[in-house]
Amino acid sequence: MSSDQIKTRTRILVSTQKLLETNPTKAVRMFDIAKDAGLSRQALYLHFPTRSELLIATTRYLDEILNVDQRLVPSRVAEKGTDRLRLYIEAWGNYIPEIYSVGRALMAVQDTDDAAKAAWEGRMQAVREGCLAVVKQLKADGDLVPELSTKQATDVLWGLVSVRMWEHYIQSCKWSQKRYIEVTHQMARQVLLGHA
Repeated sequence: MSSDQIKTRTRILVSTQKLLETNPTKAVRMFDIAKDAGLSRQALYLHFPTRSELLIATTRYLDEILNVDQRLVPSRVAEKGTDRLRLYIEAWGNYIPEIYSVGRALMAVQDTDDAAKAAWEGRMQAVREGCLAVVKQLKADGDLVPELSTKQATDVLWGLVSVRMWEHYIQSCKWSQKRYIEVTHQMARQVLLGHA
């Protein structure tokens, strides 16, 4: 890919992110994105043949510019499952506020917009995979409560760190970000380890 193509692709992704953030309750059309990026719709489709591909690329672009992989390194290299649990909750929980505006936009239209649904579900599956890695390490360490299967424990952790759960505590209950992280970690330990 030439540097001009990379620049155009980045301009498209920036426009998509901006429009998702400023129009969270309606589907952003390819026409709107092309116009904002200063391109024809045909040029936009050369870079992203479908809206689904564009929305998925936008979530990945956001992860890249916000350096999510680097943020998750401490949890991924933790030697103990209990440390990995804490570090994962901190990394992902503190990342949610930074992606929330785009996430909210995708969640708001996913019932009527298959492309938005695919983009958001793909991102949330990546979170589930992170939860699964934590649970597997807890199980390998002998720390996971025996009453939960690996799948059930993963489902529980995935629910605890969901964007909707963050939204509830931060926006509806008016908790601080610090309190959200602390309580989420306590709840996870209680359910997965059998003690806080």
